[in-house]
Order: sequence, then structure tokens, then C-alpha cells
Amino acid sequence: MAESGAKEEREREREAKDEDHGYRLYPERSGSKYKQGSIGQSLFTFKHKCHIMLQFAMDTSPYAQLLLAAMRSSGCAVQKDRHFSCEDCDGTVSGGFDAATSQIVLCQNNIHQQAHMNRVVTHELIHAFDHCRARVDWFSNPRHLACSEIRAANLSGDCSFFNEVSRFNFGLREHHQECVRSRALRSILAVRKVSREEAELVVDEVFDSCFRDHAPFGRIPHSKTDARFSFRDFESRDRYHANL
Repeated sequence: MAESGAKEEREREREAKDEDHGYRLYPERSGSKYKQGSIGQSLFTFKHKCHIMLQFAMDTSPYAQLLLAAMRSSGCAVQKDRHFSCEDCDGTVSGGFDAATSQIVLCQNNIHQQAHMNRVVTHELIHAFDHCRARVDWFSNPRHLACSEIRAANLSGDCSFFNEVSRFNFGLREHHQECVRSRALRSILAVRKVSREEAELVVDEVFDSCFRDHAPFGRIPHSKTDARFSFRDFESRDRYHANL
């Protein structure tokens, strides 16, 4: 029975790839084997720099550290070499979460600054966390996708005051919520062949409940300081439960 269920799941994932679902944005995702350059080719290239920035994000970003700890606590430990892949992508995206392989794609040709890498790693780890803790139907249920995109935009720092000012977006009432809504909508339109009206409808349907879901941070981390407090609180809870 379990083997049959696994076979059906693989069949659904293969059909999902056949239907695109954004895979056109990640040309190296065209098959089960990904292109790997030699060590000589990777040195002093985008790939080499991508791996260095990824490691720095995992070691120093409180956002990433909390998400990695939360996934490990949930039985979904993240391994750098298995669950991250630095690849060339379409110029319109910086990263992605491939649910079919449980792998995070980092667009090495589009990420050039450490701060950008930190945000992308955090954003995609939120998708990975959602994939770990819930039975997310990424390919067939648009509400599930919309909810995770709302959470990623809300909790990753994508809509921080600093980032919005750098985009010349500020001064609106309830601006954070509008930024989250806008970026979630943008992400859905990038990876699904739906109209803007359809995407807006599904985002509106799940926005309130998903915007209020702050797991595993426990709050909206508007800054690194907020994220550090959340990480500290998570570690304290983890130690408490370990001692029960």
C-alpha cells in the first residue's frame, strides 16, 4: 500500500513537471540529473561564489538559523549538499523550491550580494518548512501555494522597511500587508499559468489566516534583531522540551 502511494506521488510530480509549474524558469531542472561542473570550472565562478554566500547565510543569518533548527526539530534536517543547488536561472527569478525533489534552487547568475542571498535562502526555507510540517499540495491546490507564498513574503524580510524604501515603495497605510500581498501575487504569477484575477482571488481567500501564521518565528521578524529574539526563544523552548 505504501509503495503504491509513493508511486502515485511520483506520477503526480512527473505530471506536474510536464505541466510546467514554473520549471521553465529553471533550465537546469529539465531532468533528474542536474549539470555539475568540474572543480576547476566552479572556482572563481558564480557557482563558487554562490556556495560561499550560502554557507555564510546558513552560519550567520538568524532567519536561516531558526528555520534550519525548526526543520531539524521537526525531523526534516537540511543538508547543504542535498537540499540546496546553485544553478543558472531565468533573469526574472532569484530562487525557488522544487517540491518534487525537496530541493532549494539558488539562482547563482542573479544573486550577487550577501544580503540578497540571505533573503532568498530564508524565503525558500520557509517553503521547505511548510513542505516539512504540512501536506502541501503544491501542484494541484493553488490555495496551498498562495498560503506559503504569503508566509514567505511576510516572514523572510522581503517586505522590510529597508527593502521597500530601496524599491521606492513606502508611505502607504498598512504597507507591510500590501507588500506581502503584492509579492505573493507576483510569485504565483511567475510559476503558474493563471490570470491575474484568478491569482488575486486565491490570495484574498487565504490571506488573513496565512498572514497570521508566524511559525516558526512566533512573530513577524521585521529585522535581524527580531529574528535573533525569535531564534533565542525557539532555542529556549527546544531546551525546555528536551529536559521534560
